[in-house]
Amino acid sequence: MAATFTRKLVSLAEAADVLAVSTKTVRRYIADGHLDAVRLGRKTLRIKLDSIERFIDARPVGGWRRTG
Repeated sequence: MAATFTRKLVSLAEAADVLAVSTKTVRRYIADGHLDAVRLGRKTLRIKLDSIERFIDARPVGGWRRTG
């Protein structure tokens, strides 16, 4: 029986492109716990795509309202 994986991992550059930020900012989001990442080697870091989606969904812009 073959295992099927539904988790998708993206590189720092791909995550930065999706979020329209720099790779340094993506690293900061990971360090702050906003994005989930896995290390696949000494230099290989991948970000879980579902954590990027949660990050985006948690920050809607339309809810902002001006008071006064």
